[in-house]
Amino acid sequence: MNNFKWWQTGIIYQIYPRSFQDSNNDGIGDIPGIIKRLDYLKEIGIKTIWLSPFYPSPMHDFGYDVSDYRDVHPIFGTMQDFDRLLKKIHEHDMKLIIDLIPNHTSSEHKWFKESRKSSNNPYRDYYIWKDPKSNGKEPNNWLSYFGGAAWEFDKKTEQYYLHQFLKEQPDLNYQNPKVLTEMLKIMDFWLAKGVDGFRVDVICNMWKHPKFPNHPINAKWNGKVPIGKYVLKYTVNQPGTHKIVKAMRKVVDKYSDRVLIGETYLPYEELLEYYGNNDECHMPFNFHLLELKWKASSIKKKVNDYEKILPEGCWPSYALGNHDNKRIASKVGTEKQARIAAMLLLTLRGTPTVYYGDEIAMKNVKIPKNMIQDPPALKQPEIADIVGRDPERTPMQWDKTANAGFSDNGVKTWLPLAKNFKTNNVKSLEANKKSILALFKALAKLRSKNCCLNSGEYKYVPTLQKDIFAFIRFVDDEKLLIILNFGSKKINLDLSKKISGQAKILLSSDMIQKGNVNMSKITILPNLGLVIKIS
Repeated sequence: MNNFKWWQTGIIYQIYPRSFQDSNNDGIGDIPGIIKRLDYLKEIGIKTIWLSPFYPSPMHDFGYDVSDYRDVHPIFGTMQDFDRLLKKIHEHDMKLIIDLIPNHTSSEHKWFKESRKSSNNPYRDYYIWKDPKSNGKEPNNWLSYFGGAAWEFDKKTEQYYLHQFLKEQPDLNYQNPKVLTEMLKIMDFWLAKGVDGFRVDVICNMWKHPKFPNHPINAKWNGKVPIGKYVLKYTVNQPGTHKIVKAMRKVVDKYSDRVLIGETYLPYEELLEYYGNNDECHMPFNFHLLELKWKASSIKKKVNDYEKILPEGCWPSYALGNHDNKRIASKVGTEKQARIAAMLLLTLRGTPTVYYGDEIAMKNVKIPKNMIQDPPALKQPEIADIVGRDPERTPMQWDKTANAGFSDNGVKTWLPLAKNFKTNNVKSLEANKKSILALFKALAKLRSKNCCLNSGEYKYVPTLQKDIFAFIRFVDDEKLLIILNFGSKKINLDLSKKISGQAKILLSSDMIQKGNVNMSKITILPNLGLVIKIS
């Protein structure tokens, strides 16, 4: 374990600041609220906090439209509050990773305000401006992820500018070297403050094909989400992206023991490119398990494919939830399977990233039409249930008091609470020694203390059972066997020919199973996971 870094062995916990803890009763979470909850995060075994955007912003995309990269939005607090948060996190022997949003700024950013003043403004080439076609239409067929064309016409200068997301989020132009220089200075600013690294937003989209050709038609499009109509051949994972990421890594490496993590929704072969030659991301996020149906056969195939293809020295990562995807507890359907998900995430080889509230199996919340706030859902109401991200961003459920302890009684929270918050909350689950929160704490503690789990090797164990995923985590002669039953039937396994030695259950997903196990007949109850010590 001595050879492994903090970002390899610890658990990363994503906080969406609007939704974690409101300290001033405006219905929106903030930085002082996060400070208030650090003891809780330490207690449940979190080693690293990843903080989603807190920068000044018009909030068209809730902070992913940045108007100032070097400050804090007043709704979240002040820079002094941020400095206090960073200090307190380090005093708790934890780390802080912050979001870097380099693909686009807000249209209210001073660079863009200057850029749109005239076609010869010094900041014009900070963004991507193109002439209309001869018929006045957009320069090409590129679409926005949030609906509609990716081009917005500016009447004053009679050109279009590119925005892959909202029109209020103009894309930066990295073919202008000044833009990269600016972004690297921003990274320097935060690293000098002491932040421990960055999660880089849409890292694959920063470089666009210099000739801006039309995207080809996607023959597999199902007709639902408009951007799926085209294969995003000329905006995603362009070769020029890697030069940018290498420059970012150089800045990070100037400082001791920091990390660079990239948001990469890519096939494995392309995802691996973002490790570079140990000169790009320390870890590209692996979101493949997010996108699969919750079946043992699919999950184990994807894990095994990842393990087979990862070069030596490249550290894996896994996530089962984030601010852009359906909550894992809603996806798997039952609490028993949510427990399986927790056991899977915290026992696989690599760094697990947990989305706030997943430790208590928070579920997606149905948002009334008049309360929808997420831009893609507002722009595309006919597919709001597919593209809307509000359901997974609702306030954290701390206790059974009004507003679940997120805000005081009488305050209107920015998004509605789950209906079950009076029973499914941190305080209630802390009183139950067999709750999913108790399981999460036990898994985190086991992972922290056991090298097999936090830094050991991985070996798949074939069982011929479609609902079973079994694997071994090991360091030298130490071994842990993990068996997960994704199905609703009891299964008996004979592993005596594959695994020798005495076997004892260290932890079960129901927090009940204990004792020695006969390797020739291991009984796995329905919807159950086991961590078994082999000696």
